[in-house]
Amino acid sequence: MQPIIRKATIADVPSVAPLFDAYRVFYKKESDVTAATNFLTDRLTQKDSELFVCDAGDNKLVGFVQLYPLFSSTRMQRLWLLNDLFVDPNYRGKGLSVKLIAAAKELTKTTNACGLLLETGKSNKVGNNLYVKTGFELNQSCNFYEWSTD
Repeated sequence: MQPIIRKATIADVPSVAPLFDAYRVFYKKESDVTAATNFLTDRLTQKDSELFVCDAGDNKLVGFVQLYPLFSSTRMQRLWLLNDLFVDPNYRGKGLSVKLIAAAKELTKTTNACGLLLETGKSNKVGNNLYVKTGFELNQSCNFYEWSTD
């Protein structure tokens, strides 16, 4: 069966939580599947995010993309933050990330949003290549600043 991209439901959380945990571990966070499950459950029940999953068949989830709504004051429109994208290492190289990004772009269009934003580490060579390949442009005119309570 060809993997399909579909919108996640609350019933998908137990299957997508280990992927979300692996995503966090990739970014040097401690593994915590229980917390990942709780976090995703909260996002879906509170409708804080949009989560799309890649289903390889028999509800075997092998990837996901999670987006958060923002607004652009200057454009006076919704803007989506593509915050999380992950594909199981055993399923990489099959174009699944491209399909997940396509779902994010479709959400952007169907919600009349003005675009998608994302950030990734400078050292994430695969991600940086993927985003350019899928039509994203590196914004050279802005600086990205962060303030943290840590």
